[in-house]
Amino acid sequence: MTDRPNYVHEALDLFAGFGDREALVGGGRRLTYHQVAAEVRGLAGALRRHGVRPGDAVLVMLGNTVEGPLLQLALHLLGCRSMWVAPVTSRREVDEFVALARPDAFVFDPREPDSLGAQIAAGLSGVPVLCLGPGGAGPDLTAGPGDAVPDLTAGADGSPAALPARPPAPESFLQTSGTTGTPKLVHHRESFYRQILALAADFRAAGFPLLRHLSHSPMWLASGQITTLMNLFTGGVLFLRERWDPEAFIRTVHAERLTSTFVTPPMLYEVLDHPALDGADFSHMFMFNVGAGPAAPARLRQAIARFGPCLRIVYGLSEAVVICALPGLTDDPEHPERLRSCGRPYGDVAVEIRDADGRVLPAGADGEVWVRTKLSFAGYHGQPELTAETLVDGWVRTRDVGHLDDDGYLYLVDRFADRILTRQRSWPIYSRPIEDVLAAHPQVRAAAVIGVPDEVAGELPHAYVVPAPGATVTGDELIALVTRELSETWAPGAVEFIEALPLNRSAKVDKRALRARYAADHPTDADAVGTVIGSPA
Repeated sequence: MTDRPNYVHEALDLFAGFGDREALVGGGRRLTYHQVAAEVRGLAGALRRHGVRPGDAVLVMLGNTVEGPLLQLALHLLGCRSMWVAPVTSRREVDEFVALARPDAFVFDPREPDSLGAQIAAGLSGVPVLCLGPGGAGPDLTAGPGDAVPDLTAGADGSPAALPARPPAPESFLQTSGTTGTPKLVHHRESFYRQILALAADFRAAGFPLLRHLSHSPMWLASGQITTLMNLFTGGVLFLRERWDPEAFIRTVHAERLTSTFVTPPMLYEVLDHPALDGADFSHMFMFNVGAGPAAPARLRQAIARFGPCLRIVYGLSEAVVICALPGLTDDPEHPERLRSCGRPYGDVAVEIRDADGRVLPAGADGEVWVRTKLSFAGYHGQPELTAETLVDGWVRTRDVGHLDDDGYLYLVDRFADRILTRQRSWPIYSRPIEDVLAAHPQVRAAAVIGVPDEVAGELPHAYVVPAPGATVTGDELIALVTRELSETWAPGAVEFIEALPLNRSAKVDKRALRARYAADHPTDADAVGTVIGSPA
């Protein structure tokens, strides 16, 4: 099949083999693989008739709907560049992306109330606007019979269209999660998608059960792309949900007998703490993925006790989507530290720990995580200097700090941007060990640590803690716990109790928001350092 014009043709061949097996479920729709293939071709024909040409850059703003993967495959079938922007992106960021992308067309869903897409459409001068649904600022691409397979060689007036026999290689530009600043546009070439096809072939050949995967990861994230396409390319069923709701999640897993899902640590904690979990059937789950941030070992032990060894820790980035995995998670008494690991390199991935000069460090030494894989990105769109800093001789600099043990397991301790730098203590302090100790307290649901200015130490850890209902633990007691478990060096200068940790658009703990909160709440740093702020009550 490798002589097919692009990877979408190979995918459509796969879909033909999967036939009337269910493929996509979401928004009240349940599509078979036959229907998915027909709708992909139908959307490609509609795009072509409305002026989208091979090689065009098409800006897309959609939620986590069934139309997302259909549109992606349709654009790539034509050889277009899909440029995904999150519906929750700020207007300033969208304006920056539009300037970078220079789109030839814009596609959005007009059915969303108060749609940012409508505002963007109104501000795009001279750029054709197309809609996925009626009532928008442009033609509705979904109008017409759903089962029709249009003639892709016919133009809008029925005349032959100049569709090349071999269209340009498709590309995608996806947003980063924005954890460390303004999100960037990550460039993935067709080779990225062919690698997903190869991974899916290996998965099918291994004889794993068909996936019935519940996804809250939209197509504007690299994790959403690989999740969606791996499920479709292996013949599984992908359940797409627009908004996170722990009760709906539990109910869907139970009712649909789901076998696979992905959650961030904050999402996992909400599931564990929700009363609807009592009696819910998770017995079909064989791949309960947890990632996009560090999970506290204490909460992982609770998850293992409730769900069994289906827990799977995963680690990846927008720039290198699959890096490490730790499947079949158990609380191994011979290796209790493994609950802090994100596993060993997956597939073709190579991992090295390097110092500031790029020298490889031995096992046990903390440094920057460098990775090499066929699933890495091609660069940041419109940012060649940042690309050159991040993609070095085929290796991706992750900006994560961690170490490898003697068995090749990777342990992450922080982002470089989140290190707490101290003058008096002579070495950097990392937030992850402090957060793990705090979260291990039975009256703590979640914790996050940032560095705040201190006139003597340079910076001190400042802990934000979400207490369990009815908690009586005090900040002094938590500071003493960290001192006892780690040392005085790691002890927070202050503990602040809050109702919930802020999350970014990828459901990760938003430490930028916590820093902004601290700056707003404590304009005079000296007044806040060394104190206990608030109480669980």
